[in-house]
Amino acid sequence: MQAATESTADLAARRASGSSFYAGMRILPKAQRKAIYEIYSFCRAVDDVADEGGPKDERLAELNRWRADVDALYAGRPTPRIAGLAGPLRAFKFAREDFLAIIDGMEMDVHADIQAPDYRTLDLYCDRVASAVGRLCVKVFGMGREDGIALAYHLGRALQLTNIVRDIDEDAQINRLYLPREALDAAGIAASDPRTVLASPQIGHACAWVLERAQRHFDEADFVMARSPRKTVRMPRAMAEAYKVMLSRMIARGFAPPRERVRLGKPHLIWIMLRYALF
Repeated sequence: MQAATESTADLAARRASGSSFYAGMRILPKAQRKAIYEIYSFCRAVDDVADEGGPKDERLAELNRWRADVDALYAGRPTPRIAGLAGPLRAFKFAREDFLAIIDGMEMDVHADIQAPDYRTLDLYCDRVASAVGRLCVKVFGMGREDGIALAYHLGRALQLTNIVRDIDEDAQINRLYLPREALDAAGIAASDPRTVLASPQIGHACAWVLERAQRHFDEADFVMARSPRKTVRMPRAMAEAYKVMLSRMIARGFAPPRERVRLGKPHLIWIMLRYALF
């Protein structure tokens, strides 16, 4: 819980400091930096509700309280825990629906442990927990509406699908499996239980199915960024390049157990930030 002496701005900055892309956030102009910190802080807060465990009814009630907070923010009467978004909202004209979509995505994790959803459901999940965040961020970066929506659509899905494959073992420990039913069927895996699926010798084929789609989204995102002013896509480009490295490393590592989790070291991440976000 937020300490009484900690401002919402301080809390947002502290939460953002845990992001892999904190170095890139810090080099943004002040107004943009504050806005990104606040978006990240909001996402972390509602994600914690979904992931921390506890009675389902209590977590659903807490997500509903966050919905009420969003409504209060747009009514001009923000509650203390969301007040830090008031200034960025005035500056960047965020869509209320995107904040609510993020909460809806977290709620999908609360209602039931997601296990081998069909691809349509997975795509909706990706839109809510990743592309909706992107739709907020591209306004901060100053992108035009059409290209901003396109970039959020493709890059959000590319990043989330890469995360899904990267985190398969960690997700299985909390009884979740985000690999879609279509990927498992294509690999000849009939099971949906996370541990059974992950032990299958065909797991690599299912992961490759997902990563192939992630790569297509990266390609589409690159196309959007190539036609956009460089200063508006510095951060998205850096994030895309970092995740492409992870995707390539997963493919090179393979998926036979035991799978060592693919990570990018801090020096490598800082180098990517400097190359793409600064220069």
